[in-house]
Amino acid sequence: MKIKKAVIPAAGLGTRLLPATLAQPKEMLPCGKKPTIQYVVEELKAAGVEDILFITGYAKRALEDHFDLGSLIRFENSGKSEIIKEMQTTFSNLKFFFTRQEKPIGLADAIGLAKEFVADEPFFVALGDTIIHSDEPGDYLKRLAQIHSEKSSVGTILLEEVAKIEVKKYGIIEGNKISPRVWQITNLIEKPTPEKAPSQVAVCGRYLFTSEIFKAIKKTEPGVGNEMQLTDSIRILLGEGREIWGLEIDETKERRYDIGNALTFAIAFIELCLKDREIATDLKPYLKELVKKI
Repeated sequence: MKIKKAVIPAAGLGTRLLPATLAQPKEMLPCGKKPTIQYVVEELKAAGVEDILFITGYAKRALEDHFDLGSLIRFENSGKSEIIKEMQTTFSNLKFFFTRQEKPIGLADAIGLAKEFVADEPFFVALGDTIIHSDEPGDYLKRLAQIHSEKSSVGTILLEEVAKIEVKKYGIIEGNKISPRVWQITNLIEKPTPEKAPSQVAVCGRYLFTSEIFKAIKKTEPGVGNEMQLTDSIRILLGEGREIWGLEIDETKERRYDIGNALTFAIAFIELCLKDREIATDLKPYLKELVKKI
C-alpha cells in the first residue's frame, strides 16, 4: 500500500522554547546541518510520499522559504554546488503545499484543514517537531502502511513505550498487544497522570488515517488545554466501533527525537550531529574531553 500524501502540522507557538522561537518556528531549529522539518520531509519521501501539505501559523514564512527551490539560486556562486545539488535531489519529485491555521487551537483543528488536500486518499500525519531517525529511512512508515492495509484500519498510529514518569507528556493508549510490536487500540488518554495511565505506550508523532478522521474532527470538542485534541477525535472513531491499530517503533534501528523543549532539543542536536560523519569526526574527541570536566 503506497501512501502518496502527507500532512505536517507546524502551527504551534513553540512556547517551551522561548525566546528561540520568538521570530522563527521551532520546526526550523537546526539539528546538525539541517532544520528539524527537513528530517521529517526526508522520512516521508523515503516512504514514497509525493505531496506534502504544511499546516503553518504565525511567523512560519521561513518554512515556505526553506522548501522553495528557487531560493537556491542565491547560492550558485558561493562554492556550495554540492550542497545545492543535494538539496535539489532531496526535494525532487515532491510537491509542497501550505495552508495557515488562524489560531493554534489544537492538533485536531490543524489536521481538519487538510480535508480538501487529502480528498478520499489515506494520508500520513507527521508532527513537525518530532524526528524519527531510522537506519532504514522510511521503513517504519511502510510498516505502518502495511498494518493499516492488513487490518482495514481507519487510523494506524506509531507508538513507543516511555518511562512511567513521562506518560503525562503524551497521549497514552489502552489496548491489546497481538504481536511483539502491534496493538489493537481500544482507548487513548491525553496526558494522563502516571497513576491514571492505562499503559506506558505513547503516541509518538506519526499517524496514518483515512478520510474518516475528518468526520470525527468535526465532532471534536475542546479538551485538555482547551484545545481540540487529536486523541479525542480518535476516541470518537473508537466509540463508533471503528478499528484503530498501533505499531511500536523498533528500538534496535529507530530512535525518536522530540525537539519540543530545551532539554530534548539539546539531546536531539548532539545525537544527530554524532550521526553525521563530517561533524562527528571532530565532535567526538571534543565531547570526550568535555565529559572529563563535568
